[in-house]
Amino acid sequence: MLKVEVDGKEVEVQHGATVMEAANKLGIYVPHFCYHKKLSIAANCRMCLVEVEKAPKPLPACATPCTDGMKIRTHSEYAQKAQNGVMEFLLINHPLDCPICDQGGECQLQDLAVGYGKSNSRYQEEKRVILPKEVGPLVAAYEMSRCIQCTRCVRFGQEIAGVMELGMIGRGEHSEIVAFVGRTVDSELSGNMIDLCPVGALTSKPFRYTARTWELARRKSVSPHDGLGSNLIVQVKQNTVMRVLPLEKEDINECWLSDKDRFSYEGLNSPDRLTQPMVRKDGQWQETDWQTALEAVAAGLKAAGNDVGVLASPHSTLEELYLAQKLARALGSEKVDFRLRQSDFSADGKLGGAPWLGLPIAGLGTLDRVLVVGSFLTKDHPLIANRLRQAAKRGMKISILHSTDDDLLMRVANKVIVPPSELPNALSKIMEGPVGESLKSGKNVAILLGNFAQQHPQAAQLHAIAQSIAASLGAKVGFLGEAANSVGGYIANAAGKVNAGAILASPPKAMLLLNTEVGLDCHDPRKALAAVDKSGFVVALSAFGREASAYADVMLPIAPFTETPGTFVNTEGRVQTFHATVRPLGETRPAWKVLRVLGSLLGLPGFDFETAEQVRVECLQGRDVATLLSNQTSVAVKPAGGGASGVQRVADVPIYFADPLVRRSEPLQKTTDARPPAARMSARLMAELGVAEGDRVRVRLGEGEAELAVAADERVPERCVRISAAHPWTASLGAMFGELRIEKVSVRAAA
Repeated sequence: MLKVEVDGKEVEVQHGATVMEAANKLGIYVPHFCYHKKLSIAANCRMCLVEVEKAPKPLPACATPCTDGMKIRTHSEYAQKAQNGVMEFLLINHPLDCPICDQGGECQLQDLAVGYGKSNSRYQEEKRVILPKEVGPLVAAYEMSRCIQCTRCVRFGQEIAGVMELGMIGRGEHSEIVAFVGRTVDSELSGNMIDLCPVGALTSKPFRYTARTWELARRKSVSPHDGLGSNLIVQVKQNTVMRVLPLEKEDINECWLSDKDRFSYEGLNSPDRLTQPMVRKDGQWQETDWQTALEAVAAGLKAAGNDVGVLASPHSTLEELYLAQKLARALGSEKVDFRLRQSDFSADGKLGGAPWLGLPIAGLGTLDRVLVVGSFLTKDHPLIANRLRQAAKRGMKISILHSTDDDLLMRVANKVIVPPSELPNALSKIMEGPVGESLKSGKNVAILLGNFAQQHPQAAQLHAIAQSIAASLGAKVGFLGEAANSVGGYIANAAGKVNAGAILASPPKAMLLLNTEVGLDCHDPRKALAAVDKSGFVVALSAFGREASAYADVMLPIAPFTETPGTFVNTEGRVQTFHATVRPLGETRPAWKVLRVLGSLLGLPGFDFETAEQVRVECLQGRDVATLLSNQTSVAVKPAGGGASGVQRVADVPIYFADPLVRRSEPLQKTTDARPPAARMSARLMAELGVAEGDRVRVRLGEGEAELAVAADERVPERCVRISAAHPWTASLGAMFGELRIEKVSVRAAA
């Protein structure tokens, strides 16, 4: 350890620590713009100049390493004169547009100009002007004249997002930040550039000119999307969510947010929002009051006896899932499930607990070898991908077994890309090749099963093989949770003896759908839609009405995560409770209250809850969640069979179609990740089928079919076609896995 003195206070720091880190350790603020604790040191703003004893000139605190006995003065007259001079230079060309700047009130330059700037400028020359730039639907770069070239956005792309989408061109006063020619900013983490920008050069395009920061109330919440459970600050004005920002939580989301977490709030007030109970009468939808709607639901469920099925979304809260399964079981039914995209349930009853990550999220950075099986990692789990990306820079060796060769924007040591049917066989032989050698050389090893592996028709076998490999290596096995409550659903006991596949295969007399859009959220949407059509009575508890109106008999408007208290259990098993940030819209009610009242109307015991907290307490019953977690299974490892001979479907769930809320966020639906699905295949398969890029093809899977455009994609294995799921264009195709039949669609020439 080194001993240094900062402003007369002594502190011990590690070898290699900078003056900035020493000052921060003492709680001494040094003004800065380009420095950020998560980014590399650029030392280009020079705002952090400090006085160092015996140094011939002021030195940048962010880039000056500490030496033993060093004496530093951060606010001496000498240091302040240097800092004042830097501020004067920064303001030479900065436009005087604070009154109309979206950054006003939370601008770092504005704040520091008060302390280190002058009331007027000595420079009378014309200020430079940089033209606005169009970089996509999420980030606004219209006032780049404000840019002070701190390069935080550039470094973020290179170091955190893993892709350099912005860069600096020119020299001196002609320097400017630009995107690559003809390109937009498409990273799934791009919104963090807005937070990083210390001025108003990069701002939020959806939030632009809608509110001032001092008008906004700030409330804590938790993301309802992927299994990470990112912590949020929801900013509210007049009972409307105006913006979502990250709440720093180092051991979960650090200081970052994925764009899905940041911009999905735009879907909260979608035109599709359901705000009034609706009952179908004589084939027509009619608005009604809650009492009438609930009595209609109670009558329909009573008429079904114990033949009631409940399909609940894993994006629902713990309280909602618990009451939904409690309602089903109180009616005498075991037909309840939340695992909507799962197709293999052969491990049911053999799991020791809830499939979870197998280690803390922060522990991912301490691993030295990782095998990721079946995961569209950067899109399914953007911030977990970032943790692995940073660990790879520190020497972790990552191996991939998957059915597409996507660019994960990180250094990958080994990859095995096979058709979906070959995944179990490839995993059983993984130790015989370079991947095995890599795993054997590690001391802290994990095998992580992604969404694709969990949705696979042989998911239990993949899990069992992974367990076998892990046992031989002394490694951990973990599941990358697909949704906010993929772990919480198990804890709430929301997986009954009759699974989702069986419920849809033999539709019950009545079905209750909780936050579920069966045509987009299920493994086989074609079968799911047919099942709800055959069911005699369908109740949809949903925040949105468009999808449910096609098949429901009653629609009950329930609150999204911003309008209800609740709990999510993230992929590491952490219980995170949150409160409502705004009042429910219209006649919307929290789903836990709707289920509680419904239970009471049906005369069922145990539904006399007054608060969501009481529901949570009963669900957990004082149990330590850690004791409920396990990823052990007794499923036998079967001999790996041969692969399918036909053309196979590779189905991803696009990042902005994964749940009902993101599907309705207009800014997210304008991104490249939300482009319509295509039949993506290799050039060799295109030649075999006699099609060219842009041609229309009719794709059949079993009795389902869809018509799509052809796109060339060499990342897809031979004799495979990548066709996205969870999209209206592909819902009619059917299951996420299976053999395809493809034919070119004849297009007649225009007359």
